[in-house]
Amino acid sequence: MITVTNVGLQYGDRKLFDEVNIKFTPGNCYGLIGANGAGKSTFIKILSGEIEPQQGDVHLKPGQRLAVLKQNHFEYEEVEVLTTVIMGHARLYQVMQEKDAIYMKEEFSDEDGIKAAELEGEFAEMNGWEAESEAAILLKGLGITEEFHTKKMADLSGSEKVKVLLAQALFGEPDVLLLDEPTNHLDIKAIEWLEEFLINFENTVIVVSHDRHFLNKVCTHIADLDFGKIQIYVGNYDFWYESSQLAQKMAQDQNKKKEEKIKELQGFIARFSANASKSKQATSRKKLLDKIELDDIKPSSRKYPYVHFGLGREIGNDVLRVEGITKTIDGEKVLNNVSFTMDKEDKITLVGDNEIAKTALFKILTGEMEPDSGTYKWGVTTSQAYFPKDNSKFFEGSNLNLVDWLRQYSPEDDSDTFLRGFLGRMLFSGDEVKKKANVLSGGEKVRCMLSKMMLSGANVLLLDEPTNHLDLESITAVNNGLINYKGAMIFTSHDHQFNETIANRVIELTADGVVDKQMTFNEYLETIK
Repeated sequence: MITVTNVGLQYGDRKLFDEVNIKFTPGNCYGLIGANGAGKSTFIKILSGEIEPQQGDVHLKPGQRLAVLKQNHFEYEEVEVLTTVIMGHARLYQVMQEKDAIYMKEEFSDEDGIKAAELEGEFAEMNGWEAESEAAILLKGLGITEEFHTKKMADLSGSEKVKVLLAQALFGEPDVLLLDEPTNHLDIKAIEWLEEFLINFENTVIVVSHDRHFLNKVCTHIADLDFGKIQIYVGNYDFWYESSQLAQKMAQDQNKKKEEKIKELQGFIARFSANASKSKQATSRKKLLDKIELDDIKPSSRKYPYVHFGLGREIGNDVLRVEGITKTIDGEKVLNNVSFTMDKEDKITLVGDNEIAKTALFKILTGEMEPDSGTYKWGVTTSQAYFPKDNSKFFEGSNLNLVDWLRQYSPEDDSDTFLRGFLGRMLFSGDEVKKKANVLSGGEKVRCMLSKMMLSGANVLLLDEPTNHLDLESITAVNNGLINYKGAMIFTSHDHQFNETIANRVIELTADGVVDKQMTFNEYLETIK
């Protein structure tokens, strides 16, 4: 258990935390959520002891161990992979070194023998004899095969290093586990393995993630960071989101009888309890949900962008024909004989291990890059809007304010009032529209690019990782906006829920061409298990 008492932290005039009091208890997984810049990663650093709060304190029960997912991927370059994992249990690793140092002495004294016996006893208590096998099991579960276990960290790729550092955090059954964006750079199988691990983990977990599917699978509680305070809610992310929306609806309808509100709440809780995916978590979560009273559900102060993609014209049956597109980049063939036909009802998610391949196909289809061979043809009734993964060229060097920046992409001669209102719906309110385009944050740039696309009225959307840099509120809004979109779409995303709720077709880019499946994302995942 870890207890936070009256914690406060302020940078200049900005108060990140104000008298935060919270208790994280064993057997629960807490999803720490909050808008970008709210201080989620900073709070994780306070819990880990990396940052000292200006007031209050963090208390870990004596004798308990805390583990944290390291963010410096180059910290252990000269260390073997298996050893890096074991180093996650600092005391165990220290005992191993002290033992080895004693046994390597040429002259072994009685004092050394006594010390060695003490260390051997402590080593056994910490299950040290199983350390290497446990570390190996964690690595294999995350996709790091045995051939890499004796290599140095410097020999691994960036994504492989991430997996090793994650195994390091999970190693040795820590009493409190702190994970900041643990699914970044993980493949689908590694994420599924981590979900299973955390579902069955019996100690305390606190996790920051923008992956709603992940939060829904593993979390028993949501810790909502808002206005410098943290409020704990029972349930996963979807339950928090839906319950806060329900609370707003109730607050707007004060004349509704309380009995009717209670009935609605009971039905809501019953629906979520029944949908829990794992029996172990379903049982504990249902017990917690059943205890919720009407007054426990409060409206969220979060603001959600208004995302709506309208069609400037109806789309015809002939949308896109791709035939035999091949492309080599820096000596690597990233696209090989890619062929498919797109219909007006298609919502296609592109999948595959090669990120460069997916981006290259988008660039070819939008005319930014020429294929080495093959052709593509858009239907005469189509109009396309493209969201690139790298949007820097739209903002670098631009001294325009946001109103004038957006005006460049308006098909009509829209007034300042219209453009200000449009930006307001994307959470640029008041003087924020006077910001210069070249000083925007990553998330603000994404919201501007989405505004540009919405203004276009395009009936075909091409989106390359549109949720990068967005907070959970904006991701949810974009997700809902694309669910309701009436045109055709090709997109790529690492967000499981995004893929599952939007796509009705999956195209996998492989070294030999494409695997084309007319099915949902979850159905596709079942085919590759």
